[in-house]
Amino acid sequence: MKKKNLSVKKKIRNFYSKKLDDPRIKRIYLNFKKKLSGHIKNSFCVAVSGGADSMALSFLAKCYSFENDKKCYFFIVDHKLRKDSTFEANLVKKKLKLFQIYSNILTIKKKNKISKNIQSFARDNRYKLIINQSLDKKIDMILTAHHADDLIENFFIRLLRGSGLKGLISFGKTKSKLKFDDKVFILRPLLDINKKDLEYISKKTFNFNVNDPSNLNDKFLRVKIRKLISNLEDYGLTLNNFKLSLKNLNKSNSAIDYYVQKNIYDNSNYLKLTKTIILKDDFLKQPDEIVFRSFSEVIQKVGKRDTFARGAKVENLIKHLISSNNYSKKTLSGCIIQKLENSVIISPEKSNNKSKL
Repeated sequence: MKKKNLSVKKKIRNFYSKKLDDPRIKRIYLNFKKKLSGHIKNSFCVAVSGGADSMALSFLAKCYSFENDKKCYFFIVDHKLRKDSTFEANLVKKKLKLFQIYSNILTIKKKNKISKNIQSFARDNRYKLIINQSLDKKIDMILTAHHADDLIENFFIRLLRGSGLKGLISFGKTKSKLKFDDKVFILRPLLDINKKDLEYISKKTFNFNVNDPSNLNDKFLRVKIRKLISNLEDYGLTLNNFKLSLKNLNKSNSAIDYYVQKNIYDNSNYLKLTKTIILKDDFLKQPDEIVFRSFSEVIQKVGKRDTFARGAKVENLIKHLISSNNYSKKTLSGCIIQKLENSVIISPEKSNNKSKL
């Protein structure tokens, strides 16, 4: 390698090393490194939006890759939902390159104009692109910049939408999959870090980030929730108090999950040859939440679906099975469900001529 290239590499490494001398940045990096422990094999990737939180994540990830000799890929998604999105994506790429972070821009191709659920569209397609790239490069871990403020916001958003216990706490997992059969995990190592700390890192390191105007647009529910939370802080809502409540909710959820698995184990039989599950009479006699979750898992397994069936449809089907003595067949999420005396038979759907829910 040429002396000039060696000099540049040394200079860049010194840049990252010196930034970690800042006590505030070092504290956050040590927490970040702990969260990655045991999860990174050979390589990983970072989802970069260009916001202050993702720029801070890029800095931390680059430090980790240097220290642990791990290959790290950086993906910027151009969602094409704003006229400046392509310019911003290229600007972020150029800025990162100055600090020896080489990134790829992935572009979302939309066929029609999106007028509803814009943020959901952008999020779903962003993950789809990054997951596909990860599979191509044999990466099984995607790092995202979700932080403590996001955790609280998502809790309130799901609360307003009527989510149950499992839905309220699901975002709080550091490591998860988007879909049941995904081979790539989402890792959120910054859930303990608040946005102000990430803004501090971004300013003290790259001193650059892009601002998404949608973060100030009141038409989005998340922006309204953000303002609500800001007001609640005056009445004692703190990150520590919230994390304590979340911890208690997680304990309750774990207890329910134990009995869900027990119900499936004790009161159902899986016939491997026909890929059919037979539910015993006692399966539907457990507490409502146990029955609901157990039944949802069984339906997902037999139907081989990425996600669980919609809650309202599952509840209606359970009510039908409990109250009905007839032998009519119903279909849900790729399954045929039929009650026969005191048992329920759930088998893979093969035709479309059954009564659907």
